[in-house]
Amino acid sequence: MITLGTYSIGVGDRFAHQAKAQLEACILAGKAGIEIIPVWNKSNREHTIIGSEPSSTRAAADAAVKALGWTKPYFCDADHANLTTVDWFLAPCDFFTLDVADYIGKPAEPSSIDSFVGRHSELVGVIELEGVELEGMGRGIEITPELLRATAAKFLFAIEEAGRIYRKIEAAKGKGKIIPEVSMDETDSAQTPAELLIILAAIADEGIPIQTIAPKFSGRFNKGVDYVGDVAQFGREMALDMAAIRYAVERYGLPSNLKLSVHSGSDKFSIYPAIHASMKTFSTGVHLKTAGTTWLEEIIGLAEAGGDGLALAKKIYAEAFDHSAELCAPYATVIDIDPAMLPSPTKVSGWTSEQFTAALRHNQGSPAYNPSFRQLLHVGFKIAAKMGRRYLDLLEAYESVIAKNVTENLYARHIAPVFLGLEK
Repeated sequence: MITLGTYSIGVGDRFAHQAKAQLEACILAGKAGIEIIPVWNKSNREHTIIGSEPSSTRAAADAAVKALGWTKPYFCDADHANLTTVDWFLAPCDFFTLDVADYIGKPAEPSSIDSFVGRHSELVGVIELEGVELEGMGRGIEITPELLRATAAKFLFAIEEAGRIYRKIEAAKGKGKIIPEVSMDETDSAQTPAELLIILAAIADEGIPIQTIAPKFSGRFNKGVDYVGDVAQFGREMALDMAAIRYAVERYGLPSNLKLSVHSGSDKFSIYPAIHASMKTFSTGVHLKTAGTTWLEEIIGLAEAGGDGLALAKKIYAEAFDHSAELCAPYATVIDIDPAMLPSPTKVSGWTSEQFTAALRHNQGSPAYNPSFRQLLHVGFKIAAKMGRRYLDLLEAYESVIAKNVTENLYARHIAPVFLGLEK
């Protein structure tokens, strides 16, 4: 059985040009004394928009590993896989994010719900969880018969769908040959720790040997910008979730390395200390899933390079501004853009490299930083995709300056605060 290490990071590489720079960040982590396992992730939607295919993600990862002499594990993630999209991920991928958020709330067969509730009467009552008392929260979570049935009614069909996806993958890849993750983050409401424990019992019943699970946490995880919400509440949820996972591993025989996966995890600087503290409390790890932050560093690198690189960055913004409604629609639940804060393309056309990068780079201490500008460019990768070789040629021409930004961003702003507990 292949296993995911304690600390791992999902590294999105939309145009398959930054794998070496991303891997360099993991190498820096190794020099700092901690092993971070890279998982290159790219969703079906991103492949479709860009016109790429999963084999390109694998090829880029393999080439980076060979070039840099990486001898530790690494993986390629079929991000947000379902029964209709999974086929072309089967050959190149060994990590599969089973996305069943669309099935949450759809009713399972009444007999399935009755059977689950009858099978898990042990969940009714106060469940004592080890470790959470250290966070000043008390040790117990209470599950009433009504909560058990209501949770089964809400989630059981989705978990049964995850089982169907997993069995299709296992039939093609072989038992123990993949790392499965179940993703439930793209849904309307956060799952409570009690619901998570019930969900984990159902996943165990389905025979899915998950190594990571991505619940939805409270607060907003907008693309490319910091967490919006109650940081203390997030910390309590994370601690209780980790305690629930530990309980489920011992009670239901799930893999011992099962850990939380934090989706849309890039740039959530305010919650990184809470994540690090919970990992220390429970002697566990997390999978921090990032994606668009690397694409934004490509644009920063182009702008920083000046000349035709800066001109192309301005062109991408102008096109994104003109097509903002179309670009933002698929991401409406994970962006908060204030149109009044978006500078006109005419104004941006006169910016220097320093002005453009200061507006885009995620430095919250800078008065020039513009989160609306950053979020619009985050969803604007479709513009670059339509440019084809014009964009890719400049990525290659300015590889050194772009790579520096990609590596520094991933290591200093993400890996160091989450996994090493260092300030960004």
